[in-house]
Order: sequence, then structure tokens, then C-alpha cells
Amino acid sequence: MKKIFLALTLVALMFGTAQAVPDGRMPASEITHLDKTPQGEAKPLETWTSENSGLNPGYSVTHIQNTRPVDPNDKLPNVTATSAIVIEASTGHVLYERNADAHMFPASTTKMMTLITALESCKLDEIVTVGPGAYNAEGSTLWLDVNEKIPLGELLYGVMLISGNDGAIAVAEHVDGTVAQFAEHMTRRAHELGATNTHFVNANGLPDTEHYTTARDLAIMAAHGFTLDHFEEICSAKEVSFPWIHDDTKLYRNENQMLWLYRGANGIKTGYTEAAGRCLVSAAKQNGVQLIAVVLDSLYIWNDSIQLLDYGFGRVSSQTLIKSGDVVKTLPIISGRRKSMPVKTAGEIIMPVFTGDDNAYQIVYDLPNELSAPITAGETIGKIRVVLPDGREAASTDVLTTVDVEQKSFFRLLWDKLKSLFV
Repeated sequence: MKKIFLALTLVALMFGTAQAVPDGRMPASEITHLDKTPQGEAKPLETWTSENSGLNPGYSVTHIQNTRPVDPNDKLPNVTATSAIVIEASTGHVLYERNADAHMFPASTTKMMTLITALESCKLDEIVTVGPGAYNAEGSTLWLDVNEKIPLGELLYGVMLISGNDGAIAVAEHVDGTVAQFAEHMTRRAHELGATNTHFVNANGLPDTEHYTTARDLAIMAAHGFTLDHFEEICSAKEVSFPWIHDDTKLYRNENQMLWLYRGANGIKTGYTEAAGRCLVSAAKQNGVQLIAVVLDSLYIWNDSIQLLDYGFGRVSSQTLIKSGDVVKTLPIISGRRKSMPVKTAGEIIMPVFTGDDNAYQIVYDLPNELSAPITAGETIGKIRVVLPDGREAASTDVLTTVDVEQKSFFRLLWDKLKSLFV
């Protein structure tokens, strides 16, 4: 009885202290799947609040001591995950890692790549027809019916918010015909992105010895996701309502509690199977800095993710390299009624600055040497790009013309040509 009481107390300490404002806002999530507590004596540590952490005001979480063995040099010894990483998204800069290249079962964090593959392959208004493979899916479900027709964009919300395995299968079959072909597509695209230690055999993350990834690869995939239209919109949605939802409420509520707990949280995906343990790819954006944190086989995914994000934001800040409307250069004009024109930036470029690390960026100006009339104000004539030391482009903005310039008349052009002959 004492052991049972201790286990219940530990779970209550971790999950019961996350307070929602107002009552009932926070979703139930996958915490019901936690079927074991840490071995040994786990002690409550400090309580996180918005005063001492990145938590949103009105929320608190009790920090629990890690009981798993970790390297004595580990900077976050109370992170309970077997494998973990936190990166800055635009640069891929690693702020913390633990066993980040170990092959791990990803569980439903797989669906993040399902979303990416679907977004890159299809339009959101395409209609998905549910097949028998989706209807017979194991595990978490949207309760889809055979031959049910649902817009792809709406179905993707169901896949990401409440982890519908049937929805993932329906998406896979819509995009590539079969789940196997879609999984090959996912794997190929992951490798193209640099996530080369990943191999998928399904679209939903159900256990398979050939279905694996790493914390680093999941972070790479997530960083790419934020460059795609609709990715953040879907991953950060707290709840959605569609008429086809097979529930009287017609409502899906996101299982990712970080969206409520953490300031600036904007994704991404929870996961759990017995083989994988508890997993979470989380993300948050503060002061122009986008971080991505991954925990795999974690005992306390919210605790771990809060620690990773707090640690990351404590070691990175933002710097405005280019301001919107800055005059970049004055370019000569050929055949125009004026000789030159200042050109300006269309937007700003904000880049992260890392404490104690190399922050070398190269600013590349892709601009013509001259302009030719006629010219209309607001035309895009080039770009400014920020290039990382490894050659990757991290950010860019267009460069625009500032005034209208008419072309000289034929006779004025002829006169200028004649004058040039005698100069």
C-alpha cells in the first residue's frame, strides 16, 4: 500500500500542480498512459511559476528530481528523458543535447513528418476519402468511417491535435496510394532535410523495429516544418471544431499541454507507446527566437520540456541585423530621367545571438550593379541574405526600388549618345 501511495503522490505532484486558468482550459492529454513512476526516491524540487521560468502567468509545475542515472557533466541532470535536444530553429544551433543521435522509437511524434509530407505534396482543400485501412487502425482514433470524405487540411488537425492513427493512414493513402509508399516518401524527404538517422515504415508511429529516428533528426524535421505554410498554424492550434467530428461536441482539443503552460509555445506533437515511452517535440518562440525541444523516453515530458526551453532561452537572444526600410545602396540608372536611386529593404532580419558561442553570419547582397528605366517604386530588384558558416541561408529579405523613374525620350537618348562620342 505504501508503494501505491507513493506512486500516486508522485504522479499528483507532477501533473496535479499544472493549474489551468480558467478551470478546465487545459486538455487531458496522454498523461493517462503513464504506467510507471521513476525507480528510487524521487523528491519534489522547486515549483516553477511565471516568476522563475518561461511558464505562462497563472500556471505552476512542481519540478521533480530525476532518478535515472546521467553523466556527471550533464548540464540538466534532472531531465528524465533518455534522449533529448534543444535547438534554435533558424540556424540549427544546438543549445543542449543528451544521446541526441541514439536510435529511438518516435511513437506519434512521427505524425510531425506525416504533416510535413502532406503539406509539401498536396493542397489543404483536397478531399480525402477514408479507406478500410484507416477504419481498421489500431490505437488512438478519430473514429473515421469508410468512404467518409474530409478536406485534407481539416483531417491534418485531427492527426496532430488528438493523434488520430486512422487519420494518418487516410492522409498517407491519399498522398501516395499506400502507407508503405508514403513511409518511403517520408523517409526520403527526411534524409533530404539532413535527418539521415531516420527510417519510417508507417505514418502514425506504431511500434516497429524498422521505424526509428533520433532526437536530433526530429529537431531538424521540426525546424523545416516552421518554414512551411500552415505548419505552425496546425501545430499550435489549441482546439478546432469541424462538423464531421464524430463527437457531440464537434471539438478537438490539443493533447500538447505546453501550449497552455509555456509562454510562446507553438507546437508540436506528443507521443506514447510502451516501446517508445513518453515523447514530445515542443516549440516556443520568444522575442523573435524560435526554439525546438525534443524529449524521447521521458518520465515527465512537461517537466523535461520546460527545463530544455528555459535553458535554451537563457542562452540565446535576438539581434536585428537588417531593419525594414533601411537604405541599402544607391544604384545608377541607365536611360532614366534621373541618374541614380536609393534602394531599400522590404522587411527586417532578426538573428539569434548565442551566449559564449560563435555567432558568425555573412550578409550577402544579391543586387544588380545598375537599374534600367522605366522603373516603378516598390519593384523587387534583389535580396539581402544571411548565410551561416556552413553555407546555409538562415534568413533573407527583398530589396525594393523607392521612386518611379521614366525612361528618357528617344531624342534625349540619341543626344546623350552623340555627346558621349565627343567626351
